[in-house]
Amino acid sequence: MPWLLWMHGRTAHKELDNGRYLRLLRADVATVAIDLPGHGERAVPEWQASERTMEVAEAALAELRPLLHALGPEHGLDPLRGAIGGMSLGGMVTLAALCRPHRFRAAWVEATTGDWSHLNGATHDPARADAMEPARHLDRWTPVPLLAIHSELDEWIPISDQRRFLDRVRGVNGPSPVELLAFARTGAPHEHIGFGSCAPQAKEAGVAFLTRHLGVRPHP
Repeated sequence: MPWLLWMHGRTAHKELDNGRYLRLLRADVATVAIDLPGHGERAVPEWQASERTMEVAEAALAELRPLLHALGPEHGLDPLRGAIGGMSLGGMVTLAALCRPHRFRAAWVEATTGDWSHLNGATHDPARADAMEPARHLDRWTPVPLLAIHSELDEWIPISDQRRFLDRVRGVNGPSPVELLAFARTGAPHEHIGFGSCAPQAKEAGVAFLTRHLGVRPHP
């Protein structure tokens, strides 16, 4: 099967938002959802503080290579039809991973940005931020179809930061599309967590994007 590696946001866990996973499964796309370091089944409360954001991102990036090496046909997954995605901190890890060698066919991120210059976690840990920040390493970017979903009123990650980053990605992404779906208002906490009343639309847009770019045949 084609598949999506999905990463949740800070203080959350991999079981969250199973409506996303069900929609993907119905579209014949598998999901590999992981707990970020210090979260979920391996929770370390202090790792969930915003001051540790860069440390968690660094640890998550280090885990991706062995994780991806372990995935393949023996698990029913097509190694040539994988996508990567994440929400908030998981989206930050996703965008950083796209600045490293990879074979992903598509990427889907929500409520995140590749421009970390104004994020609290980055200002607390500038050395790690400089080493990973996607906006600083677009010379290493491998073109891939990219969908970003955001609220215009996001209080934690301003959409202006993501718009600026996506404009730069378009300059290095060749013929691959860079799409932004922006909701005027969602009603979600801080206009950031889960997209509130717009959540079904966000999930359906993400599933449609992946099926299109992973070569999934639509159901009759």
